[in-house]
Amino acid sequence: MKSDPIHFSRKFGQIKQNWGLYTLLFPAVVLTLLFAYKPMYGVLIAFKDYSPALGIGGSPWAGFKYFEKFFNSYQFSSTIKNTLIISVYSLITFPIPIILALMVNQMRPNRFRRFFQTVSYMPHFISTVVMVGLMMILFSPSTGLLGNMYSLFGKEAPDLMGSAGLFSSVYVWSDVWQHVGWDSIIFIAALSAVDPSLYEAATVDGASRMHKIRYIDIPMLMPTAITLLILRVGGLLGVGFEKVYLMQNDLNITSSEILSTYVYKIGLLSSQYSFSSAINLFNTVINFILLIMVNQISKKLSENSLW
Repeated sequence: MKSDPIHFSRKFGQIKQNWGLYTLLFPAVVLTLLFAYKPMYGVLIAFKDYSPALGIGGSPWAGFKYFEKFFNSYQFSSTIKNTLIISVYSLITFPIPIILALMVNQMRPNRFRRFFQTVSYMPHFISTVVMVGLMMILFSPSTGLLGNMYSLFGKEAPDLMGSAGLFSSVYVWSDVWQHVGWDSIIFIAALSAVDPSLYEAATVDGASRMHKIRYIDIPMLMPTAITLLILRVGGLLGVGFEKVYLMQNDLNITSSEILSTYVYKIGLLSSQYSFSSAINLFNTVINFILLIMVNQISKKLSENSLW
């Protein structure tokens, strides 16, 4: 049996032999327990009439009161719809880093390739606040670059930052511009692991550059792409809070109010802690269910999965 003393001593011997690695792992485990698992106790707030004076344990139970309140509120359908629109829109742009990685892989290893990669990576390091500030300056219909370009032709520029109908497009494509280079790194790394003899054999067989991409590069990228796609779908309702909140204004609020910004306003600005916790827990559960479903579908269709 696995629980016999011999097996235990063997396992202990392996741990003792690799004590240095376990020592390096220990701080990460402690931080994960303290900052990821211990705060999960606070989930109880979603099922209680939480009062800071009484604390989590002393607050009375409310059951599913706040979940029902959210489901019956007028904000339920609008926040879910806006979140899904932005998330699915972002999901459609998932292949762009793959395309960029394939382009970079076809470039000869010279200064231009290094320059191209550096330029595509740099926007990733711009903070969200600075990024939104740049967007406001560039897209201003009166004083921005877009406004000045339209004025040259005697036309009035559209207010992109104030348009509810264009909010999702402005958010997604600015995000693509900022992160496409950084997101392509993992795909470039996967392509660098391709055996050069495969390209040589394909060349001998008369394969063109497009044939090499189709039959060598893309199949090598598929396991990595599927894994990242599963993780992306698993966070379908987890649209980033900071950028959306900074881009919000009175003109586009009907399209920019998503779950994360609504939770922030309800929880921290309105001090409805139980209500906001219920909304956030609902969001987390849906994302978890999506992750499980997509992982199982991927396992059956492509034999690639997270577990």
